Amino acid sequence: MADSNFIDYVKFCSRSGAGGAGSVHFRREKHVPKGGPDGGDGGRGGHIILRGSSQLWTLLHLKYKKHVIAEAGKNGEGGRRTGRDGQDIILEVPLGTVAKDAETFELRHEITEDGQEVILTRGGRGGLGNDHFKTATNQAPHYAQPGEEGIEEWIVLELKLLADVGLVGFPNAGKSTLLSSISAARPEIGDYPFTTLVPNLGVIPYRDDKSFVMADIPGIIEGAAEGRGLGIRFLRHIERNSILLFMIPTDAESISEQYRILLGELEKYNPELLDKKRLLAITKADMLDEGLMKEMEADVPKELPYVFISSVSQFNLDKLKDMLWQAIND
Repeated sequence: MADSNFIDYVKFCSRSGAGGAGSVHFRREKHVPKGGPDGGDGGRGGHIILRGSSQLWTLLHLKYKKHVIAEAGKNGEGGRRTGRDGQDIILEVPLGTVAKDAETFELRHEITEDGQEVILTRGGRGGLGNDHFKTATNQAPHYAQPGEEGIEEWIVLELKLLADVGLVGFPNAGKSTLLSSISAARPEIGDYPFTTLVPNLGVIPYRDDKSFVMADIPGIIEGAAEGRGLGIRFLRHIERNSILLFMIPTDAESISEQYRILLGELEKYNPELLDKKRLLAITKADMLDEGLMKEMEADVPKELPYVFISSVSQFNLDKLKDMLWQAIND
């Protein structure tokens, strides 16, 4: 998942096709002295449809689509012939994509399953031909319905990665190192802040051929909810995670204070995030002995399950996976 190729937000104009007009037509057949109306219906306008695809990971293929326009329906014809429906346009999107109205930000659709299809912008209905309007007192109607206009609207698509566990922490807390240690993911790792610029997914193998998915997002800093740093932009990717794994390094001045700041930023972004299960991994524990760990335990928030780990030395990584697996399945 290259940095330049990870697109999780697109905005475009979606315009469905107009319906075709109904036909005004009368039968003219030999040996039928009073041929009646036989105008056919207009065809439906094309829909704009979203389809989920498990083969896609970003919205990159939609980045440069500023206008998506479906075909209009064809007009009806005589002989009760219905016009052809306009061709639908199907936009394939990765699982976890949310469609919103660009003006009101109203949630329209969520795509969570492979092959799931929803109509994003519905095509106009085709008009009825004059065959539908004949009555005993009006046997030769000279009118038919026009087709309905298509709908034009601006749509926002946001991608929220689907994962079981979301990693939350300050820059350089060891999130990317953990992901690379227990999965095949290879995020960029460096000894400077914000080495992670885009979210990364990793499949974590577990016992008996089981596995779960972990999402690493760019580090959060204090004031992220007011626009500082990078993390607030990507917090949408942990909204769907069932477990939040907070990661705080052992060289932090105060574990409880860093946890409080991180929790506060999540609450400002979306208070519902606080309803998720939380675990704490105290990273870089290879620098500590048993005595120092005992001293630091006093600074851990109460009633928060925690474990000291080291991704470099593999210390307690199996214990961490056990805790995560139990939390996921509780």
